Amino acid sequence: MLLCSQEWQNSLQKHAGLAFIELVNEGRILAHASKDHVVKVANEADFILNRMRAEDIRKASEFEQLCGQTSLERKEEDELCDHFIISSRQRYLTNALCLKEKFLSQMINDKTTYLNSSNPFWKLDPWEDDLRRRRRLISNSNGTLHSKAISKLSINENDDDDNDMITTLHKQEYLLKQIKQKVQNFLPNNNDDDNLPQIDEKDIDQEYSGPVRYSTECSLICGITAIYGTLAITQNAMVFNTNEEDENFINLGRNILPYIENLHTKWHFNEIRAIFSRRYLLQDRALEIFVSNRTSIMFAFADRTIVKKVVNYLPPVGVGGRYGLPQQRRTSLASPKQLFRSANMTQRWQRREISNFEYLMYLNTISGRSYQDLNQYPIFPWIIADYESEKLDLNKPATYRDLSKPIGALNPTRKSFFVERYNNWESDIIPAFHYNTHYSTADFTLYWLIRLEPFTTYYLNLHENKFDHPNRTFHSIPLSWQNCQRDSSDVKELIPELFSLPEMLNNCNQYNFGQNDDEIKISDVILPKWAHTPEDFIRINRAALESEFVSSHLHQWIDLIFGYKQRGPEAIRAINVFYYLTYEGALNFDAITNPIDRAAIEAQIKNFGQAPSQILTEPHPPRNSAIASNPTMHHVSPEDVSMIMKFSSNAPIIHVAANTNPTLSTQAIITISNKHDFSINKYNPNAGLSTSTYSESPQTLTGQQTQLPLSMDSLLVLNTGLHRRHLGDNFDERIQQRHQSFVVTADNRFIISTGYWDKSFRVQNTDMAKTTQVLYGHFDIVTCACRSDITIAGNCFIVTGSRDSTVCIWIWNGAKGAIIDKEDPNQEINPSPTAILTGHDTEIICLCVSAELGIVLSGSEHGLVLQHTLQGDILRAFENPSDMMTATPRLLSLSNDGDIIVCYDRSTLCLYTLNGKLMRQAIFEEETIQSFILNTDGQYTVIGGDRGFVQILRTHDLQPIYAYPQCDASIRSLTITHDQSLFS
Repeated sequence: MLLCSQEWQNSLQKHAGLAFIELVNEGRILAHASKDHVVKVANEADFILNRMRAEDIRKASEFEQLCGQTSLERKEEDELCDHFIISSRQRYLTNALCLKEKFLSQMINDKTTYLNSSNPFWKLDPWEDDLRRRRRLISNSNGTLHSKAISKLSINENDDDDNDMITTLHKQEYLLKQIKQKVQNFLPNNNDDDNLPQIDEKDIDQEYSGPVRYSTECSLICGITAIYGTLAITQNAMVFNTNEEDENFINLGRNILPYIENLHTKWHFNEIRAIFSRRYLLQDRALEIFVSNRTSIMFAFADRTIVKKVVNYLPPVGVGGRYGLPQQRRTSLASPKQLFRSANMTQRWQRREISNFEYLMYLNTISGRSYQDLNQYPIFPWIIADYESEKLDLNKPATYRDLSKPIGALNPTRKSFFVERYNNWESDIIPAFHYNTHYSTADFTLYWLIRLEPFTTYYLNLHENKFDHPNRTFHSIPLSWQNCQRDSSDVKELIPELFSLPEMLNNCNQYNFGQNDDEIKISDVILPKWAHTPEDFIRINRAALESEFVSSHLHQWIDLIFGYKQRGPEAIRAINVFYYLTYEGALNFDAITNPIDRAAIEAQIKNFGQAPSQILTEPHPPRNSAIASNPTMHHVSPEDVSMIMKFSSNAPIIHVAANTNPTLSTQAIITISNKHDFSINKYNPNAGLSTSTYSESPQTLTGQQTQLPLSMDSLLVLNTGLHRRHLGDNFDERIQQRHQSFVVTADNRFIISTGYWDKSFRVQNTDMAKTTQVLYGHFDIVTCACRSDITIAGNCFIVTGSRDSTVCIWIWNGAKGAIIDKEDPNQEINPSPTAILTGHDTEIICLCVSAELGIVLSGSEHGLVLQHTLQGDILRAFENPSDMMTATPRLLSLSNDGDIIVCYDRSTLCLYTLNGKLMRQAIFEEETIQSFILNTDGQYTVIGGDRGFVQILRTHDLQPIYAYPQCDASIRSLTITHDQSLFS
C-alpha cells in the first residue's frame, strides 16, 4: 500500500481494509504458533541431547568401572595364579625333600636307626583305622626335648581358677550389655525336619572358564590354630594354599609349624571319601573332608552359603558308605539330627553287630566332634569307678561308674554345691548353670595327651612355653578320677585314646622342663593297682567299655551328652546344665557386627568348651539283651574235633584257607598240598558241632556227609577232572612250599601262588586251574605272599616277598579278578606294584599286611622284622629278643587291635604292640611251631606244630589255656571261619 498511489491506497482501504487486517492478524497468530513450536522442539532437542550426554557420561563411568573391576579381577587372578605356582613349587619341593630323605635312608640301609631304642622322638600319626582310632606312632624328625620350657612357679599359682572364671563371667555379662544382644533361648529349634531331604542339591553348571572352577578364602583348622588361605576347586581336584603373608601365620610359633600338615596340598576328587558339615566356634560354617589316606581336613568358611557352594563343586560322596546313607550332596549338608534319624547304626548297635566303642565314635562323628579341632575333640565316658583294688572284677556292678548321671553329679556333696549355684544364680543376662567349666575343652584334651607330640607342643604354645606344675599335670589315673569327684572346676570326661593308645601313658619322648636351673622329668602316668602296664590299663578299660553292664546302661550317658538331657528342663533335672556359650544356638552371631565384640565372644567359646550337636530329643533306645552265640574259641571240648578229612594223594596239606562269609555265593575251605593239588570243600555252616569224629576219604564218603562241617570237593569224590585241581609243575624245586607260598582270594575264585623258577607269581582260577595272570616285580624267586582284608567292593592289597630282599605291594581288583595298575586301573597286563619296600638284606621269609592299620610287616632270614606303611615308608624295626639277636622271624600274625606276634626260629613267640614294644616272650621247648593265627577279636592265638598239637593261647600274655587232642601228623596250616570254627 505504501508503494501504491494515493488513489490506489484509498481504493484498497475502502474495499479490502478489513480483510487485510484479518490477514495480518492471522499471520501474527501463525507466527507466534510457529515460534512456540520451534521453541518446544528446541527444548525437546536440548532435553534429548542432555539425556544423551548423561547416558554417555554414565556409560563412560560404567566402562571405567568395568575396566577397573576387570583389571582388579585380572590382577587377583594373576596373584592367585602366582600364589598357586609358588605353592606348587613349595609342595613339589617338600615332596622332593621327603623323597630325597627316603632314598638316602634306603641307600644307607641302617636298620638300627629304626629301632625304638635308637629313635628318641615320636609323634602320633593322623592315620585312622576302621573304628577311627589313631594308634600309630611315627618318627618325628622335628622332635625336641623342650628344654627351654619351664614350670609354673607355684602349685598355688592357678588355685583361684574359680575366681578367674567368675571374673570372666562378669566380663561376659558386661560385653553382652554393650552389644545389646539378648541371649537367645538355647533350647534347640525342633521345627527342623529330622529326616534327610528327598531332593538332592542340583548339580552346578558345568560351563566354566579357566582351570579354577571356584575359589574362596577359608581357614584350615589344625588342632588349636586356624591357618588362613585359599581353597581352589578345579575340574578334578581341590587345592589349599596357605597365605604365608597373613599376620596370624607370621606370628605363629615356629615350634608348632612343623606339626601343621596340608599347608600347600592338592587332593584329587578320587581321593575324597566323605564330606561332613561341621560347626566352628558354634557356627555352622565348616566342612570336614575325609580322604583316602585315612586322614581328614577341616575348613572353616565365612558363612553357610559358601559351604553349600563348596559342597556343590566337590564330588557327591555324602558321608561315605559306612552308615547306610545315600552318597549324595544333600547327605553332606544334612544336620546331625537328620543323619542320626536316617542312619542304620543305632539298630546295628542294638543288635550287637557293632561294639560300644564303634557306636560312640559314630555318635561323635555325626554330632560334629573332630580330631582336627581340639575344642571339639571326641568325647568318651569314664567307665571304671574302682582304681584302688588289687584285682578288678568286671562282673561286679560296683566296679562301674553310674552312667545315668553326669560326672559332676556322682559325688552327692559336690552335686548339692552345683544345685545351689544354679538355684541362686541372679544374673538377668547370663542364664543359670550348674557348671562353669565343661567336660570337653582343648585344655582338657591336651591334659590327657601331654606326653605325645604334637600335643606337647600345642600345650606349650597355649601356655606361653610353660608346663603346669607337676601336681596339676596328668600324672595319675586314680588321682584324675578323684579330682573329677571332688574338684568343683573339674568335670572332664575321657577321650578315645584312653581306650586304644597305651603310648599316651608313657613319657616316650623323655620330656623334661627347667625350674631353677634344675630339670624335672615328666614321669610315666601312675596306673591303678590292677594294671601293671599301660597296655594292661588300655586293654581292661576297653574290656570294661564292652562289658554287659556298660552295654545295658550306655544309652543313659548318651542321653546326657548327645540326647534329650543335654539341654532344657530335662538337663535341669539331671543336673546337666553348662555355661550358655557351650551350646549351639546360644547367640545370633549375624547380629554381632562389631569385629571386636565378635572376637571376644569367640575367644570365650574356646575357653568354655563346646557341647556336641543335639541329635535326639527323646530317650535313646537301650541295647538288646545279650543272646547265646556260637561258642567262642576258648569254650571247647574234645567233641569239638568234629571231622577228619583225608585225601587219596596222602600229600601233606600246607595251606588251608577259610572264606565262609554268608554273603559269598560259595562258602568253602580250600586246601593246597605240597604236590600243588588243591581242593574246594564246601562249608556247611548249619552242621552240628557235637558229632563224632569222622575219617573221610573219597572212597569212604557216606550218606552222613550232610551232618559234617565240610563236603569234600566233588571232583575228588568222583575222581574225575583232577587236572582242574592242579596248579602246574613250573615251581622251583629248590623252594620249600609252605603256608605263605599261596594266597586264596576272599571269594574263593582265585589262587595266587609263588615259588616259580622264572621269578614270577601267578594268578589261577579255582574252577579250571587256568593261569589268568603272570606277574613280574622281583629280581629273584618270589618266596611268600599274603593279602589284606577286602573292601566292600572286593578289593584288597596283595603283598609279595622275594629272595632279592624286596617286598612289593599290589592292588587286587575283586570285580575284575585280577591285579591292576594303580595309575591305570584298566591295565591288567604287566601291572606295576603300587610300592616297593626295601630295608632287608636277605631273603624275605614271612609277611603280614593290614589295610585297616595301613602297615606291612616283613621278616627276613637272620634279620629284623620291619614295619612299613602301605605307601612304602619304613616306620620301625622290631627289637629281637635279647638272647636271639641273629634269630630268623619265620611267622607273622597281626590282629585288628594291633597285637603283633612273631615266631622266631623253632618255637619262640614274641608279642609286640603296634608301635614295636616287646610285651611278652614265650618259648615252647618241645615244639616246632609251623603255623599260628589270631581269632577275629584278637583275644586268642591258635598255634600248631610238628608234634601235631593245636593249642589256644591268651594273646595278651601268651599263656596256654587249652590244647586239642594230638593229631597223627604235623600241623602245617591253620584257619578260622567267620563263626570261629577252626580248621588245620
